[in-house]
Amino acid sequence: MESMREILKKAKKEKYAVAAYNVNNLEWARFILEASEANHSPVIMEVSEGAISYMGGFRLVVNLINDLISELKIDIPVALHLDHGSSVESCKKAIDAGFTSVMFDGSKLPLEENIRLTKEVVKYAEIYGVTVEAELGQVGENGEEGIYANPVECEKLVKETGVFCLAPALGSVHGIYKGTPHIDFETTLKISELTNVPLVLHGGSGIPDDMLLEGIKSGICKININTDLQIVWAKAVREYLKEDAFVYDPRKIIKAGEEAIKNKISSINKLLGSVNKA
Repeated sequence: MESMREILKKAKKEKYAVAAYNVNNLEWARFILEASEANHSPVIMEVSEGAISYMGGFRLVVNLINDLISELKIDIPVALHLDHGSSVESCKKAIDAGFTSVMFDGSKLPLEENIRLTKEVVKYAEIYGVTVEAELGQVGENGEEGIYANPVECEKLVKETGVFCLAPALGSVHGIYKGTPHIDFETTLKISELTNVPLVLHGGSGIPDDMLLEGIKSGICKININTDLQIVWAKAVREYLKEDAFVYDPRKIIKAGEEAIKNKISSINKLLGSVNKA
């Protein structure tokens, strides 16, 4: 696996974005790797703390991704990223296990506390060459808008922590949007100019194509995708189960959504401009 730093430095320089797809299980990991390899697209495999617990722990996830890369003969750049690390200890566990990047999410903390803890993660990560992502503002949940990031505070956090990339909350939400998404790309561009670091868009699922392209122009280099893949997978599996009410093999049921996921990944990679950038 590779550093997210090199993947995003290239994306920022050449003005495209790299998708960060959430891994939920073995099959999800394989689908993402194979689809990205077919596109010759670099990929960021990100795993939430909940998914890590579900899958069996930090080291199991690292070994799983490493073994899949080897067995599937994956040649594209692959980074393994902790998504929304809730504590310094969680980020350190991911780093110790072999994650190549971590996100410390101090977005609900006062600014100075967010800076202090992010700095602690950065200091530890630097020993191992691991990339750190931070967040300011609060990404919306359950379709509702969150708290928008302040550009001056973003500049302060990046300057004082030395964090490599930043996720400023500017209107995106996790999950399914209620109504039309509204992203403040004018402020995104201002933050990009003030910080000069790769920016990250959380809640990238469900955002219209033209808005994602506008986001890339505004300095976004990493776009997080989870719900989009879950929706197309669930639809394909429901159709499969409807056609065969007697199927019970879980391998067949999970695999029924493989083509839908891979097609969605290919479509996203092409839109973001990462195809043939590996």
